[in-house]
Amino acid sequence: MEVQYNLRNPAVKRLMKEAQELKDPTEQYHAQPLEDNLFEWHFTVRGPPDSDFDGGVYHGRIVLPPEYPMKPPSIILLTPNGRFEVGKKICLSISGHHPETWQPSWSIRTALLAIIGFMPTKGEGAIGSLDYTPDERKALAKKSQDFNCEICGSHMRTALLACTESSVPSLADVEAKELAKQINFKAETNIPTNAAAESAPAPIINENQDSQVSQQPLSTGTSLESEVTTEIIGDDTRVENQENTQSVPNTTSLSPRQRRAQQQQQARRPTSSYSQVRQPANANQIGSTILIVVLTLALAALIFRRIYMANEYRFDYEL
Repeated sequence: MEVQYNLRNPAVKRLMKEAQELKDPTEQYHAQPLEDNLFEWHFTVRGPPDSDFDGGVYHGRIVLPPEYPMKPPSIILLTPNGRFEVGKKICLSISGHHPETWQPSWSIRTALLAIIGFMPTKGEGAIGSLDYTPDERKALAKKSQDFNCEICGSHMRTALLACTESSVPSLADVEAKELAKQINFKAETNIPTNAAAESAPAPIINENQDSQVSQQPLSTGTSLESEVTTEIIGDDTRVENQENTQSVPNTTSLSPRQRRAQQQQQARRPTSSYSQVRQPANANQIGSTILIVVLTLALAALIFRRIYMANEYRFDYEL
């Protein structure tokens, strides 16, 4: 059954292009997607010469995310080799364990050459790594020639071209090797840490927005209470709160007399809490309203009294 893909999808377009470029096997590697799944590839790489893996032919899987090439693939070795665990995602800076180091310019060809280049390196406790002895690796290299994949059979293993001394690498292989040199081995216990990154505040993700906003630390002497009050009260008191949110200069360089004078000045300055900003204004408004009502009633009573007296005087005069 033929699987239909959206040809406008960037990942599908990229993978179909790479499948076309890698359809012909080379002496070092061969990779192709499964017939029913474009996002899972099977590959075969030859062990690097002059190493414990010389003569070995190793088979594996590459599982690509839907966001490829913006996110890295996961790489899994299926042939016992003594360097990478079988059936477990290996940890390289080009693999899914480290998306922060992945570059969209890297490709499946780059990953294959990187695997070959990393095989002679030390595991150093990385995820999916092994540190077998040279004799064990050489023995596994011989046994690898008899490995058959449950899906591919022996086709991928026998598809590699025979090695010859006169072989000239293609331009694509040369470019991929240059990219592979930028790939660093990632060990879980030896990942370098940046002191500045550790001390930086963690980013805050707003669930109501698509953007990510970094939390910035407050400057020295900034009044957090006044900033929060400004957001709660609204725009009508923003000017009043801004007067109280001015940054206080660093007091470490001031003399004791200047520091005491500054503290006294701050003590005399009114705080910018919601109750102290809003309640006096509300009390004044209520008092003014009551006064207006009382004056209105008094004026109305005075007018009514004068009208009443005028009518009574006119009545007496008529009598």
